[in-house]
Amino acid sequence: MKQLLVAAGLVDRVTDFFAVIAKWAVLLCAVISAGNAFTRYAFSYSSNGWLEIQWYLFAACVMLGAAQVLRVNEHVRVDVIYGTLKVRSRAYIDLFGLIFFLMPAMTLFCYLSWPLFVQMLLSGEGSPNAGGLIRWPAMMMLPLGFALMVLQGLAEMIKRVAWLNNAYQMDMHYERPLQ
Repeated sequence: MKQLLVAAGLVDRVTDFFAVIAKWAVLLCAVISAGNAFTRYAFSYSSNGWLEIQWYLFAACVMLGAAQVLRVNEHVRVDVIYGTLKVRSRAYIDLFGLIFFLMPAMTLFCYLSWPLFVQMLLSGEGSPNAGGLIRWPAMMMLPLGFALMVLQGLAEMIKRVAWLNNAYQMDMHYERPLQ
């Protein structure tokens, strides 16, 4: 179990790394959006490339930040029921959801998105809009984000099982390890 917890900690650090990238992508997206709006209204100039880079960055925000949201236990759930349960029951519900919902869905999405990314990378497909960008960087966010979710899902399962076996201490509400 100790080696699995070390692996889960490594996955947590990888997730933290990509969360920092997602955080900076949010800021960059906002700056580009403001700059694009300013140049459009002040100088009557705009570019499809500026518009497309905004949604590329938004894709990075969502896909690279989703695993962090799972790691810090801030994902959507029905807390009306979950919050009234005992801590052990919450751990079992988390495990059930991770095993039967998150992992199959994220694995399938990763499997389905990979060929699309490879096809766009190899073909060099670009935007049909004038001044548009190549598409593969945005498409790369899909398999990468889904793979991060699979890895973080495995880490969360390891932590829940370890906690249930009294081999790991964590705050089951916020999912942050106790110091």
